[in-house]
Amino acid sequence: MKKDLKDRTKAFAIRVWKLCSSFPKSREFNAYVNQLIRSSSSVGANYRASQRAKSRADFINKLKIVEEEIDESMYFLELLMETSKENISEMKLIHAEANEILAIVVSSIKTARANGK
Repeated sequence: MKKDLKDRTKAFAIRVWKLCSSFPKSREFNAYVNQLIRSSSSVGANYRASQRAKSRADFINKLKIVEEEIDESMYFLELLMETSKENISEMKLIHAEANEILAIVVSSIKTARANGK
C-alpha cells in the first residue's frame, strides 16, 4: 500500500526526530538539530494546510512553503552528515526521502500552475 503525502511527511518528521534524539547534547549539535526538527515538522504541517487551501493561489503558496522547508531540512541534514559520522546511513536514507518529497512537491506546484492557465 502506497502512503499518501500527508502520511509520508508526518513519517518524515518522526524519523528526523528519532534521528535527532541520538545526537550528542552540545551547543554545536543543538543548533543544527533544533533547526532540522523545526523545518522537518513544518513540512507536514504546511502540506496539511495546503490541503485546506482556499484557492489555487493559496494552494501554490502553501506548497512553496513546503518546498522551502523540505529544502531547509535537506541542508541541515547535509551539515550533520559532514560534521558527524554517527548514523550516516540513516541520514542518507532520510535525505533521499526528503529529495523524493521535494520532487513530488515541485511537480505538484508545476501542475497547479499549469492547470490555472
